[in-house]
Amino acid sequence: MLFPTLMLINHHRRRNTEAGDRQADAVAVRLGRWLAGLYGLRAKVSGKPVEGPVLFAANHISWLDIPVLHSGAAMGFVAKAEIDNWPLFSYIARTGGTIFHQRGNHDSAADVSLLMEERLQQGRAVTIFPEGGIVPGAPIRVFHARLFRAAVEAGCPVQPVMVRYMRGGRIDEAVSFRPGESMTWNLVRQLARPPTIAEVHFLPAIDATGKPRRQLADAARAAVVGRYEA
Repeated sequence: MLFPTLMLINHHRRRNTEAGDRQADAVAVRLGRWLAGLYGLRAKVSGKPVEGPVLFAANHISWLDIPVLHSGAAMGFVAKAEIDNWPLFSYIARTGGTIFHQRGNHDSAADVSLLMEERLQQGRAVTIFPEGGIVPGAPIRVFHARLFRAAVEAGCPVQPVMVRYMRGGRIDEAVSFRPGESMTWNLVRQLARPPTIAEVHFLPAIDATGKPRRQLADAARAAVVGRYEA
C-alpha cells in the first residue's frame, strides 16, 4: 500500500503545472495522515496555515514530526543529509520535495538557502526545524538564524508552528529518541507504543520584510515556546 502511494506522489511532483502541484500536495497530506495513523498518532491541528509562499518554522521532537506536520498542510522540508541514506525514508523525503542539508558544511548551507529562496519565489511552502537537530528530553533550544534568510530574500512571511505530543493529559516525551537509540529500534518501539495525540498549532505569521534574521528566529522561537508551555 505504501509504495504505490509514494509512486503516485512522485508522478505528481514531476508535473510542473499548478494543477499538478495541487494534486501532489493533496497526496502528501493524505500520506502524512496515513503514516501518523500507522504509528498510533492522532493529529490535532489548530490555527490556520498560511497559503502560498511561506517559511514554516517548527520545533523538532521526533522524525514523526514530518508526517504529523503533513497532516496539517502540504510542505517541503529542509532536513539533514543523513536521511538521504535511510532506506524508504530517503524515497519518502525526496518525493515530498525535501531539501537536504549537510550540517556543519558552510557551502551546503549556502546552497540550501538558495534552493529555499527559489522554492519560495515559486509560490511554494518550505518548512525548517531551526533548532538544528533533536536532543531527547531537552527544552526547545535556540533557533538558528541562517535559514531565515530565505524568507527575507523572498519577501514571504514566517509562520511559527508548535508540535507537541500528549498522552493522558501530559506531554509525552517517549516519541523522541532515547540516548543511544538507533533509528531501527526507534521505529520498532514507536509501533508498539499506545496511541498518542500529536498537536500541531499554526501560530500567527510574522512579516519578514526588513527584519534581521536573528530577530525573526527569536520571534518564531518565542511564539513556539509560549504555546508549548501553555
